[in-house]
Amino acid sequence: MSPEGPRPGGRSARVQAAVHAAVRALQSERPRHDITVPLIAQRAGVTPSTVYRRWGDLTELLADVAAERLRPDTPPTDTGTLGGDLSAYAEQYLEEMSAPTGRAFLRDIVASAAPGRPAGRCDTYIREQLEIIVARAQARGERPPPVGEIVEQVMAPMMYGILFAVTPLALTDAARLVEAMLARRAVPAI
Repeated sequence: MSPEGPRPGGRSARVQAAVHAAVRALQSERPRHDITVPLIAQRAGVTPSTVYRRWGDLTELLADVAAERLRPDTPPTDTGTLGGDLSAYAEQYLEEMSAPTGRAFLRDIVASAAPGRPAGRCDTYIREQLEIIVARAQARGERPPPVGEIVEQVMAPMMYGILFAVTPLALTDAARLVEAMLARRAVPAI
């Protein structure tokens, strides 16, 4: 049973919930380097082999918990304009992911050895939010860029800034990226 597709209900869901709760509790109590699979298993009331069988290793488990915590619980803010919606979303994302907890979640996901699993879910979450913004803009008669273009020109530079830049991005940088993307779209191609 993979972390991205457990069947709803049953023992699998209970194990996942207990292990995720144990990880979150331990993360609030101690530094990351002091967290081990046996410690998590003990806290969750399962055997370490159950954790290893389901997640493979600690890195994958931490990435799975981080990806789940990054799932949006509300739709993006509707400001009434494409630019406003994109800026509000980008600023909120930058603010949350630039915080120490957000950066730790992103680093856990990036460190995951399994291609596509937690990182793929995070990409899906972002794209779903952007699809809502794009659909709203289309319903208002605006001509939004494709979601992939928004990811490449707004989200990707912000992610780089969050994870690697020496100088942290400011919230104004999120709005600047949105404005630059929309301005490029307004200029006819030569």
